[in-house]
Amino acid sequence: MAEPIRLVVGLGNPGREYARTRHNAGYRFADALAAQLGTTFAAEAKFAGDLAKAGDLRILKPTTYMNLSGRAVAAVARFFAIAPEAILVAHDELDLPAGDAKLKFGGGHAGHNGLRDVVPQLGTPEFWRLRIGIGHPRDSEVPQQDVADWVLQPPRAEEAGPIDDAVARALAAWPDIAAGDMKRAMTALHTRPGAPE
Repeated sequence: MAEPIRLVVGLGNPGREYARTRHNAGYRFADALAAQLGTTFAAEAKFAGDLAKAGDLRILKPTTYMNLSGRAVAAVARFFAIAPEAILVAHDELDLPAGDAKLKFGGGHAGHNGLRDVVPQLGTPEFWRLRIGIGHPRDSEVPQQDVADWVLQPPRAEEAGPIDDAVARALAAWPDIAAGDMKRAMTALHTRPGAPE
């Protein structure tokens, strides 16, 4: 059993123009989790983000824009004395197809600008990640599309449903994630309904 999660971070960009983009998959998970737990976000200038509380759990949406997300994460972690291994960062993942969701502990940032800032701000890569698949343009009908343009656009209709399904599966696995039973959560999350074995 891992340490229970005390801070969930949803990575994304603030503002209505970014709300439905692929890059905001982390925000969507944070919003859905807050709704499931019956809590709401409040703007917290000292943390450079929107923060919700449910018992001992904090849910954070940094409002610094993606490439400065780590500042908000580190500020909340320091203030509430939350160890990195008790943090779950939810983010969009180019290297997973739309509809996949995977848990991972530690590792590199794989070019993700949010993770690229979180790692040095926390001083370690040793935190949990919820990787929400958004697919890669090279596997799409527009393989030549620039990755930066891809992540900042809304998913196509055939991708939006699977991404929402991935968020729903992560929510269903939340009780296990919250308790630190990551093995059980991974088994549930990594088995996509209807996918070949």
